[in-house]
Amino acid sequence: MKAPNILILFTDDQRFDTIGALGNPYVHTPHMDSLVQGGCSFDRCHIMGGTTGAVCMASRAMLHTGRGLFELQNKGSRIPEDHRTLGETLKTRGYRCYGTGKWHNGGDSYTRSFHDGGSVFFGGMTDHWHVPCYEYNAEADYSGSPQVRQGCHSTIRITEEAVSRIKAHRGEEPFFMYVSYLAPHDPRTMPEEYRQRQLANLPPLPENFMEEHPFDHGDLGVRDELLADLPRRPQQIREHLAEYYAMIDHLDHNIGRILKTLEDLGERENTLIVLAGDNGLALGQHGLMGKQSCYDHSLRVPLIFNGPGVPAAARRQQLCYLHEIYPSLCEAVGADIPDSVSGKSLWNSLQQDAPHRDSLYCGYRDRIRCHSRDDGWKLILSDGLDGQQREQLYFLPKDPLELNNLAADPGSSSMLQELRSELMQAAEAAGEDLFPLEGWQGQPA
Repeated sequence: MKAPNILILFTDDQRFDTIGALGNPYVHTPHMDSLVQGGCSFDRCHIMGGTTGAVCMASRAMLHTGRGLFELQNKGSRIPEDHRTLGETLKTRGYRCYGTGKWHNGGDSYTRSFHDGGSVFFGGMTDHWHVPCYEYNAEADYSGSPQVRQGCHSTIRITEEAVSRIKAHRGEEPFFMYVSYLAPHDPRTMPEEYRQRQLANLPPLPENFMEEHPFDHGDLGVRDELLADLPRRPQQIREHLAEYYAMIDHLDHNIGRILKTLEDLGERENTLIVLAGDNGLALGQHGLMGKQSCYDHSLRVPLIFNGPGVPAAARRQQLCYLHEIYPSLCEAVGADIPDSVSGKSLWNSLQQDAPHRDSLYCGYRDRIRCHSRDDGWKLILSDGLDGQQREQLYFLPKDPLELNNLAADPGSSSMLQELRSELMQAAEAAGEDLFPLEGWQGQPA
């Protein structure tokens, strides 16, 4: 039998709770909903974090290498040849590989990963209506002038490129189509009909809305945090949320165009689809706007598998990392997992609801680290610019919005010490020494 095609739909800044079928009544996502309802969702998927304000750069390097945050080169800005990419691995399995959209990890690794592609944006963010894009170059030479389709929204341009490549694919070999959107990343602009529909029914404030973050965790001046007034104004935050959801509505409509193309070509049932986001976004939660923290709203992302070998209407609660998509797809199609990949395949957990990880270790720059356990306990350590080292201890099953810091609770002192020790062991296992754990003198935040 022909191996299944692979389609990755990768979104930019889409938080884990922004799909209707996953419990959000304020977004209109019928096509993403169909992927959830007909597939398997990992509801506790996390990125590992980032070592620069451009968290998406590291996240995408992790996705394409299957490696952890502290195993990347140059903070993820490039992928060296000895870190074999997912596309390179699928090529060895007989896949014809195409890539379109955002690529934040260097031109040479893009060319290595695909046979062909187009409408490629090498960067972090840009005006959605004037995206400078390149066509695939076999020599990895992207030094010329990019092409700009004036007035064509990035989501539409990337969708049209994906649809065109899928329609043009010929031959017995399966295809791997990587579709990397720039939405719903700011600037949050989209066709006006989507914006008006959301503004007519403003979503409520998040329950963990704050006018400002309780303390300076070391990066409150990053670009993302300057997108809204301080102190945060409730009406302004609700409008930001409305525009964020409008971008997701528009994104969903275009994902539907790709799914319909697969159906029209008779390829939908033989295509393994992965829908995921590169990082979360605060948008008023804890007084923050961006993704430069270790709260769940910034670390957790949607991860949905749909297609051959995937159970329908399945929800998985195992802790996992986003970069474990790579080894999971290898196992799904019988490709050897390269030695350079350190992530663990989710394929067994997907099919049988089997255990996966006991804990996760995540971080942001050299300022914040966190340790999350499968039983719901979570510890965040922050080394602020004011010289104070702060601790936040949460029990997520009772406090999913991370509002009740138990670090000063005498009844939680033994758990706090236990998680401190586990976090330090995780840091050592990750081989990182950026964070000042030696001589740690943490105080409750």
